[in-house]
Amino acid sequence: MYDPEAVTADWLTAVLQGAGALDGGEVAGFTAEAIGTGQVGANIRYRLRYDPSTTPGPASVVAKFAARDEASRATGIAMRTYEVEVAFYRDLAATVDISRPTCLFAAIEPGTADVVLVLEDLAPALPGDQIAGCTVEQAELAMDQAARLHGPRWGDQSLLDHGWLAEGVTAGAGGLLANLYLAMWDGFLDRYRATLDEAAIAVGLRLREGIADWLTHRPPSLTLTHGDYRLDNMLFGTGASGGRPLAVVDWQTVRLGCGTGDIAYFLGAGLDPATRAAHEAELVRRYHRALGAYGVDYPFDACWEDYRRYSFSGYVMAVLASMLVGRTDRGDAMFMAMANRHAAQVVALDALELL
Repeated sequence: MYDPEAVTADWLTAVLQGAGALDGGEVAGFTAEAIGTGQVGANIRYRLRYDPSTTPGPASVVAKFAARDEASRATGIAMRTYEVEVAFYRDLAATVDISRPTCLFAAIEPGTADVVLVLEDLAPALPGDQIAGCTVEQAELAMDQAARLHGPRWGDQSLLDHGWLAEGVTAGAGGLLANLYLAMWDGFLDRYRATLDEAAIAVGLRLREGIADWLTHRPPSLTLTHGDYRLDNMLFGTGASGGRPLAVVDWQTVRLGCGTGDIAYFLGAGLDPATRAAHEAELVRRYHRALGAYGVDYPFDACWEDYRRYSFSGYVMAVLASMLVGRTDRGDAMFMAMANRHAAQVVALDALELL
């Protein structure tokens, strides 16, 4: 059932019963509405009606399919993002503490865009907005949850037993990413020059010279990272909902890496530059303290150095993703917010000296 148009009440009944979320009941009907702003996936909320003679299950679920845009689908196949998300929920989600939707069903035809995940609906939680940015209080929640992702598997060599994870840290993986950046940079600059700050252009040009060396760095301890840890992939609880304060979604870019890279990625674009500069040291310390609860041996000086080093990550993502997925007005605004804010972060942290 890889097409949202083909979803039926019987199929939803089978999914919920298989997940133990429906005890003998039956879905009698549903309504469907598109939600979210994802560019590689399409999210549909199904509001469910049940046979009144049976015990009802959840009022709604969210199903995630491949994007409708052909360029985005092709990117999802080539980068294996669809396969990665299914593998995360199948193999690893239960081994970390980060708040995330419960996955009720996941299936994929490897090497294709035929993919579907059925997830717990966390409404009325509200999605973050990468363009608008967030508050310091929301950033604190994000730091806490990042530690709950990274801490449980910090330095865990058994993660390499998962072939789909190990591939990302094999010899040559960094070279492939560097070549992709070099191939995309000129087109990125031509397309977005008018909306890029001078600092963003300067950082991009300098990174073009140094990205291969930057990508050779390996932290002493790898852990499970989200890879796209930003506001658009987060759901924040509302005061009246009584739900979770924060849940993290969109697990298509999970990889082995430096945990601090996720928080540099989040803070660089999630906060406006002035707010980030005023609060980032304490926010990084908050993350570092939360890691300590998992017994992680990671001196703060090393944590801060990694934070500086990985301030480039969001800029690289802005360049690559903007050129690989289907283009939209919101997408352009989001990628420019990322590129300009991350460039400001790089400059403020004097991270160019690390190239």
